[in-house]
Amino acid sequence: MGKLSRRGFIGGLAGAAAAATTHLGARTLPLPLDAPARTFPRPKNAQLAWQDFEVGMLFSLDMPVFSNGGWRETRETFDPNLYNPTQLDTDQWLQAAKDAGCRYAIFTATHFNGFLQWQSDLYPYGLKQSSWRGGKGDVMKDFVESCHKYGIAPGVFLSCHRNAYQKVWKYRVNWGEGGPEQAQFARLGERMTDELCSRYGPLCEIWYDAGLLAPDDGGPDVLPIVDRDQKKIVFYSSPQRRDHRWIGNEAGYAGDPCWATMPDLSTSYQAHISSTLPAMKELNLHGDPAGNLWSPAMVDVPIRNHEWFWRPGDEHKLYSPDALVGMYYTSVGLNCNFVIGAVPDQRGLVPRMDAEVGAAFGKEIKRRFGKPLAETKGHGNSAVLRLEAPSRIAHVVMMEDIAQGERIRQFTVEALVPGNHWEKLFEGQSVGHKRIINFPALEAAQVRIQVSKSTASPRLRSLAVYSTA
Repeated sequence: MGKLSRRGFIGGLAGAAAAATTHLGARTLPLPLDAPARTFPRPKNAQLAWQDFEVGMLFSLDMPVFSNGGWRETRETFDPNLYNPTQLDTDQWLQAAKDAGCRYAIFTATHFNGFLQWQSDLYPYGLKQSSWRGGKGDVMKDFVESCHKYGIAPGVFLSCHRNAYQKVWKYRVNWGEGGPEQAQFARLGERMTDELCSRYGPLCEIWYDAGLLAPDDGGPDVLPIVDRDQKKIVFYSSPQRRDHRWIGNEAGYAGDPCWATMPDLSTSYQAHISSTLPAMKELNLHGDPAGNLWSPAMVDVPIRNHEWFWRPGDEHKLYSPDALVGMYYTSVGLNCNFVIGAVPDQRGLVPRMDAEVGAAFGKEIKRRFGKPLAETKGHGNSAVLRLEAPSRIAHVVMMEDIAQGERIRQFTVEALVPGNHWEKLFEGQSVGHKRIINFPALEAAQVRIQVSKSTASPRLRSLAVYSTA
């Protein structure tokens, strides 16, 4: 196989060497290169970091896992002494996440059952009331410490959407009917947020499952707390702030195109809570290229098909490594984050088969994308990557410099193939953080990118070529 040049971008950049083998044209479109920020919604630093993580793992553990039938959605509560993960090992969890190639992880500190898996006196239904570890266990603490050990950014999940102990259903007390106790529950949500954000050091994300009600609608006023204690966090989500969006399915795919921008907060949030409406589902799936809110998509999938928690006998629902790889292409490869749901069992361990599937997935992604054959960066509307000798290639990966916003609106990828003619490989619209273009392996002497529509001069953080040979 011929070797591709790894030398840098030259077109229009001062000081670039004339002998370089990549070129990115400097021709611009009508808008200036650095148009005002209002023209280009741009991510905050925390969002940039979150998008660079690309793959995360959500560890879902809840009190009903320890009942005889395993986890189920229920309005009943349980004897806290049932909580008894005798082999709990968060190091084993994070090793599984690392093997899968995850760069961040989230723990369900409290889920729909309302059981508190950290040391808390907010109400008497949690680890303090359990005989496990003499009532002194703190799984959130263990989880964060393991994240640090394995170099994975920690995050936290909590529910103010359902809480069986507090009789909250779909945000409202009295099993969804509401009532004067709503304000008390809102204060409880604030105190949960306070404890989780102030005790465990920097977190990468706080995830309120199914979002929050606005404070003036009976929801907790958590933003001042988060802003005080976790200034670099990604927040998901409320009508006031939504740093990323849910893609709208749990099947592992985004739309094409998939933009990182959405309409204003109220419309964006309505798209989330009304995701059963076809128009809103499409908005979550594709984003809005004219949107003024930076809210990239998260594609979340439980590793056991549609089972977010452990139940006995569900091993047959495990996705195959190949299926997860396919989802990587339709999530990370389409400008999204990919979150894999892991299911610690009654022992407190990620089951062996689940960990093996995740590791095989991580190994294959690393094999395909661990090292590019060639890579460049720069700005302009055309790019040519010249190979030192004709070589077989199977992937082209594009990344915009999204710190400057999403600018590309339409592009074409071509390869110079034997016979000295250009063969079109792909034509698309969105690029954003990352666009993976895969095709049957072919021999090429050059790869060419042409941007035909953009809001301003495109800025490419990376243009890379890979082969799976």
